[in-house]
Amino acid sequence: MENRVTVFCGIDWAESHHDVALVDDTGQLLAKRRITDDTAGYRLLLDLLAEYGDTAEEPIPVAIETGRGLLVAALNTGTRPIYAINPLAAARYRDRHSVSRKKSDAGDALVLANILRTDGHAHRQLPADTDLARAITVLARAQQDAVWARQQLVNQVRSLLREFFPAALDAFLGKQYGLARPEARAVLTSAPTPARAARLTPAQLRAALKRAGRTRGIDAEADRLRTIFRADYAHQPQAVEDAMGYQLLALIRQLHAACLAAEELTTAGEEHFRRHPDAEILLSFPGLGVQLAARVLAEIGDDRSRFADARALKAYAGSAPITRASGKKRYVGRRFIKNDRLITAGFLWAFSSLRASSGADTHYRRRREHGDWHAQAQRHLFNRMIGQLYHCLQTGQLFDEQHAFTSSAAVLTVAA
Repeated sequence: MENRVTVFCGIDWAESHHDVALVDDTGQLLAKRRITDDTAGYRLLLDLLAEYGDTAEEPIPVAIETGRGLLVAALNTGTRPIYAINPLAAARYRDRHSVSRKKSDAGDALVLANILRTDGHAHRQLPADTDLARAITVLARAQQDAVWARQQLVNQVRSLLREFFPAALDAFLGKQYGLARPEARAVLTSAPTPARAARLTPAQLRAALKRAGRTRGIDAEADRLRTIFRADYAHQPQAVEDAMGYQLLALIRQLHAACLAAEELTTAGEEHFRRHPDAEILLSFPGLGVQLAARVLAEIGDDRSRFADARALKAYAGSAPITRASGKKRYVGRRFIKNDRLITAGFLWAFSSLRASSGADTHYRRRREHGDWHAQAQRHLFNRMIGQLYHCLQTGQLFDEQHAFTSSAAVLTVAA
């Protein structure tokens, strides 16, 4: 019986075309192709893999420098293992084959294939998340990006108002959500300059508030705004003020679109998250609401084999410390290489859990008493909570306060 040759595939990804290289277990180049970034190119790639023995039972592993896109979706069918290699790591491997610093797309594809041949065990293949989990990842990240974009626009509007319209800051910054409130956007759209705002009548203010969706306390709010807008403030020259008013209108339109996008993505993300089987477990944890739990699920996925143990998940999240030791020097500190979105959600989770869980609050306060800074204590609490989340997801259990925090102080607090 003829022995089957082990084959490895490397793909140098580009925007309009991709270079493909196939090597055997001795490093011998078996085939190389350049394919286009379209259906015809993807079909040619799959046919090439099949020609060299790619089957559902024994798929050819593929190394590529990205984990997203239509090419990856075409490859990610069946049981084929796909390895997303960091471009920095691929660049370091290139020096093993040539010290002249020469570079080509075909050569990079060959390097990627040899990475799997020699060090495939040291790299992690793409997780086998469900389609619903991947959809939640798309929506949760898009919602977070929309929130960040909204805040950037709010900062720009605030900076501009400080230069020529301080009355608007006095009118809206003290309210929840501040300048991102629908009332603030509606009023500033109606009167983008101090002079126009001062001429607004109570009826015009009430109409703007109603357009923003306000239904209660309209008369009192209109009177409050009218009093602020008619107060004595310094002014820019009229021509400059009018020009800044045009600039403010443009920013308000962008802010309105960003607010609408954030709201729509929030709704879609929450709907998808509630349909996921892991939602009940995540929501049982103190401090995790629907939106924050969706962000956590988006980053850890639902492939139970993705992390070997709780320590691997903690390292991925950046909550576990890292040790650097050389000679007589030894340093234990926070990780810089981590999933930034997950650690951001983790800090929010830890902060929110202080009020929702007496055990979490006791744990945090004990860390502060031992000398931790606020951020250190929060990171330590998140480290503990995400380890508990790993256990609950693996075993299908809901969060239990008394089992999660078994110290005597926490148990006494819960019992009281």
